[in-house]
Amino acid sequence: MLPYLFLLVGFVALIKGADLLVTGGSAIAKHFKISNLVIGLTIVAFGTSAPEFVVTFFAALTGSSDLAISNIVGSVVTNVLLGLGIAAIIFPLAVNKGTVWKEIPFSLLAIVALIFLVNDSWVKFGGIDQLSWVDGVILILFFAIFLYYTYGLTKGEKANDDDIVKVKEISTGKATVYVLLGVVALFIGGKWIVDNAIIIAQSLGVSETLIGLIVTGPGTSLPELAATAMAAKRRNVEMAVGGIVGSNIFNIFWILGVSAVVGPLMYDSVMNVDLSLILFASFLLFITLFVGKKHYIERWQGIGFVMLYVVYMVYLFMRG
Repeated sequence: MLPYLFLLVGFVALIKGADLLVTGGSAIAKHFKISNLVIGLTIVAFGTSAPEFVVTFFAALTGSSDLAISNIVGSVVTNVLLGLGIAAIIFPLAVNKGTVWKEIPFSLLAIVALIFLVNDSWVKFGGIDQLSWVDGVILILFFAIFLYYTYGLTKGEKANDDDIVKVKEISTGKATVYVLLGVVALFIGGKWIVDNAIIIAQSLGVSETLIGLIVTGPGTSLPELAATAMAAKRRNVEMAVGGIVGSNIFNIFWILGVSAVVGPLMYDSVMNVDLSLILFASFLLFITLFVGKKHYIERWQGIGFVMLYVVYMVYLFMRG
């Protein structure tokens, strides 16, 4: 019973830590006259993906490669099918041209690159399937290209900073305390999640891969899910899709890249099914934008996304 309790408390600490980190970091950045747009693309983007980063990083440190990779895969699946599905049901999602023609294709590139990098037995005809430190560096370089590209986009944007992200006005001292508390909460929450997820997997006789896909992956996606649902509720729908797609790119290129540099992540080829699903889901997202109302994800399409996610969860439980 205790491992389940610690796992739950770990998720609460992780999500609260990410929130404190974003709030405090944004306030400090604002104090130094950094624009809301830049804050949104850096601190907020990094902060909402902090749960995935911490859990994956700890899993890599402890040698739990299956948990590290499946945590990211589970997060990406949850973001696209459940996150965008629920958001579209709340309110139809408009998608700007930049996201349609640049960010979504970039996310597809991220998935394809990951598939090739982990399947060394395909590429090297008999190599060991893993994400090596060299693969990690390649992913990080892709991420650097994405950041440079994103920065280039912002230079041409005329959007009002206040429409990008709201920064809470607090004193620098209080903001610093928030950041420190956030880091501590992320550390404790991440460690508890990884340690207890492994204990639960062993006690139930299931794989760490399954735990990552159905528990830690969806759990660490909660900040993105909440932000996307709130954006849809507030009719700020263009940010919803861009935020999810950006998070997925961040998860694959940066988080898995850094984790692989820390130590090689061994890969179980059974997850090729799951990688194929996130490739299909991302491609489906792209196609959806040209079916029905152009550059929109409508409610009926959102329902389809959620139903596909439920089917996938049932498949995972049957696969065991």
